[in-house]
Amino acid sequence: MKKTEYFKYALKVVFSYTLAFLRWLALGAAIGVCGGVVGAAFARSVQFVTELRAQYTWLILLLPLGGLLSVTIYKLCRVTDIGTNRVFESVRSETKVPYLLAPAVFLGSVITHLFGGSAGREGAALQLGGSVASLLGRLLKLDEKTRHILTICGMGAFFSALFGTPLGAAIFALEVVSVGHFCSAAFFPAIISSVTAYGIALKLGVHPERFALLVDPGLEVDIIWKVAVIAVLGAFISFLFCAVMHSTEHLFKRLFKNEYLRVAVGGVAIVLLTALVGNGDYNGGGISVIERIFSDNTVRPEAFLLKILFTAITIAVGFKGGEIVPTLFIGATFGAALGGALEIDLGLAAAVGMAALFCGVTNCPLATIVLCVELFGGKGMIFCALSAIISFLLSGTASLYTGQRFIFSKLNEDSFKTDTAVDMGISANEE
Repeated sequence: MKKTEYFKYALKVVFSYTLAFLRWLALGAAIGVCGGVVGAAFARSVQFVTELRAQYTWLILLLPLGGLLSVTIYKLCRVTDIGTNRVFESVRSETKVPYLLAPAVFLGSVITHLFGGSAGREGAALQLGGSVASLLGRLLKLDEKTRHILTICGMGAFFSALFGTPLGAAIFALEVVSVGHFCSAAFFPAIISSVTAYGIALKLGVHPERFALLVDPGLEVDIIWKVAVIAVLGAFISFLFCAVMHSTEHLFKRLFKNEYLRVAVGGVAIVLLTALVGNGDYNGGGISVIERIFSDNTVRPEAFLLKILFTAITIAVGFKGGEIVPTLFIGATFGAALGGALEIDLGLAAAVGMAALFCGVTNCPLATIVLCVELFGGKGMIFCALSAIISFLLSGTASLYTGQRFIFSKLNEDSFKTDTAVDMGISANEE
């Protein structure tokens, strides 16, 4: 190749990459602004109704009526049975996310938190992000592949705005759709959108979730084996949680064909369970319970089992919300309860348990490690990373999301015979 031809080629390459850089910078920032503003509004709304429910505890009695209202909203928006799995499909195919899913999941999740259903916010964030990104892609008339990346950016932006973990949110959005496959082209715009959304949410008064570890133990054999025990058992609890979630959904759909009757029965069940427990610890997301572990070193040994039950019923019958905060609740309470028996600091045990459960049900080891750094400030990072990797391997193909695909085996470099998700959250059989 002559020097002049090489020079022209080099200029062409530089121009194309610079153009792509500016294009993704603009698109990432745009979806980040949307994620920051809408995400902040959603976060503030959930915070407001949660405080309202804490002040007026009788609101729990209206949970069945709230469920009926939520189902009605979804029917009016024509997005019944559309959720996070549809968002995942839109990243891999031409499947579109209805733009009316955004207001439906916004209102539905706020209703769930107002009346005491057991659900989180971040699952709703994925749906909000997918819906808003899909709408923006249509407005800008973007091609299919660009829309796929924009959807990833949307998921990361809304997750970041709600939870205050911009780097972890971006990597989670990249990692969660297809286990073993990482879209490198989406990395830059995803980071831009997540950081932008995080900054805007901070300005709008959304406080990031942070948990302070009071101890930072050294790398001692006595601590390592105890962390490994929590991680191994945490992988089992991850599988159990996924199985209970999916089985409960199938059970309620089989017993109650009518959506209105199903959500009403589920609402009554949550009200009765709350009365039996005698407190509201298992209603809503449960962040306050996690905070108590780190601040007061207190935990009830049965808390993680009760949260599994409350969350499984809430989501199975049709209440809207996410499973991520309940997952962290289950991990923290399980880890702390086991940590007490193993005689290690409850805060460290809770952090390790959160890493094990989050990674076990989402199959996102890199995102888990980064999230732990953002949540705990770097203390105990090695132990959280160890817990996440152990749980990732031992949880097999369990997943909260039946729309998640496993591209490669966790055991070797072979790909799966089939990569489509099936019931019980088990995506495929490994060789």
